[in-house]
Order: sequence, then C-alpha cells, then structure tokens
Amino acid sequence: MSHASTFLYGGNVHANGIRQHYLRYGGATGARAGRDPVIIVPGITSPAVTWGFVGEHFGTTFDTYVLDVRGRGLSSASDSLDYSLDAQAADLVAFAQALGLTRYSVVGHSMGGRIGVRAARTQPHGLARLVMLDPPVSGPGRRPYPSQLPWYVDSMRLAREGTDAGGMRAFCPTWTDEQRQLRAEWLHTCDERAVIASFEGFHTDDVHGDLPHVGVPVLLMTAGRGDVVRPEDIEEIRTLVPHLAHSHVSDAGHMIPWDDELGFYRAFDDFLGAPLPVLPADRA
Repeated sequence: MSHASTFLYGGNVHANGIRQHYLRYGGATGARAGRDPVIIVPGITSPAVTWGFVGEHFGTTFDTYVLDVRGRGLSSASDSLDYSLDAQAADLVAFAQALGLTRYSVVGHSMGGRIGVRAARTQPHGLARLVMLDPPVSGPGRRPYPSQLPWYVDSMRLAREGTDAGGMRAFCPTWTDEQRQLRAEWLHTCDERAVIASFEGFHTDDVHGDLPHVGVPVLLMTAGRGDVVRPEDIEEIRTLVPHLAHSHVSDAGHMIPWDDELGFYRAFDDFLGAPLPVLPADRA
C-alpha cells in the first residue's frame, strides 16, 4: 500500500558562518494545528537523508526539519572547520533563527542529543522542548562510549572507495539491505576529521555539567540494547534534570527507529504536543 510523501524539499541556509543543509517534511500541516516545528539532529555518521523515513512520519504531524550536522551530508566541511560541540550547538541555534522559527522542539539522536543539550544550556529564544535519544553519557572521568573509533573510520574509508549494501554488512549486520545501501551511498559525505573530533568529544565534553542549566521540558529516550545509557545513568540524569521525562524502547539497540520504528514513535507519547500516528500497515 503506498502513502503520500510528506517530503517537501531540501534546502540550505547560511547560519553561524557556514552552509547548513536540511530536509523539510510536513510544512504547514503541523503549523496549522498550532504545533511547534521539530528539528531532528542526527548522530555522528548519519547524514540527514538517512533519517528521511523518520522525517516522513514526523511530517504527518509536525513541520519537520532534518539537519545535516557540519561535516556531514551536504553541509559545510573543510580541513579547517571547527568541529567542536560548541560549534555544533551554535549551528543549531543559528539554524532555527535563520529559518525564523519562533518556537521549536529539538529531537537529537546520540551525538545530536549532546548537541541539543549544549544548545539548550544557552537557553536560546524559541527552544520549547528537548528530546535526547540514547545520548552518549561518556565524558571526563566517565566510562568510555561503547563503540570503537575504528568502526567509524574503517566504514567511512570503505564508503569513500565505493561500496554497496554488502560492504556495509560487516558494520551493520542487523540492518536491512535497504538501510545498508543508503548508508553505503551517503557515508562518504561524513568528513573523517569531523567524526574523529566528535568521537573524541564524547570523552572530553562534559554534557552533565550542561544538564542543570536546561530549563525546557526534556524527554530522555533510551534503548534496551547497546549499553549506551544504563539505569544508573538515567537516575543520575534525573538528579540533574528534576523535570525529566523518560521512555524506554526495550526491543531496540542504539539506532532505535531502525530496530523498532513503531516502538520509537510510541515512546514520544504526546511530549512534542501531539502523539505521532500509528504506522501504516506495510511499515508496522
């Protein structure tokens, strides 16, 4: 059964001194209902296009923007670009301002969740809600992030040489061929220096120090597998963000919507201002 696409267009804005590329879904459909737009910020090696299936579904309910983080996809990248967490957070705030969003929610996955926290610390005008999807809780004096840097570097090098879904199987064995093929197509757009800087930042940036300064409603969504966020981490974050809401997707690994798309949407409940609809029968 086919369904009408909510995809509108891809675009670029000049914000925080760089080109920021994004994909837009839904448009005025959500705005007419009085719902805040949503900015989705993907993880360390996930160009915006790889979150397109999520954007499609969010677009049924919200005006949705999926961002290419600097050094990924079609956003600016260079040998001299600042790839720090502070720069990424400033990008996010400037992106919302460039689009004229007077109120908006941020949904950040993994690295994107940390970007959202660092941005929220500055209490930017218009930020209404923050969702952190299985964010790395590593940092100074903390246990390391469970994934290893060679997993990223080796797969990116293979993608730069040219590969297909089969080449990605060793790196993403649980994904579908369609998911692996999309990763093989777009992974080469991830700048190696950007990814290394972000991975090192997982261990040097103290986002726990940012959390007490986040004044907007916060939802922490955690995965049942992957060992990124443990129960004791959730309790620590609760002490830092007393108003924290928490949801758990038990059947998913770190790439939550890839593993349990239905559970992922359900886990938002109405946190963003309206629940996401049930998936079509051919995707549930």
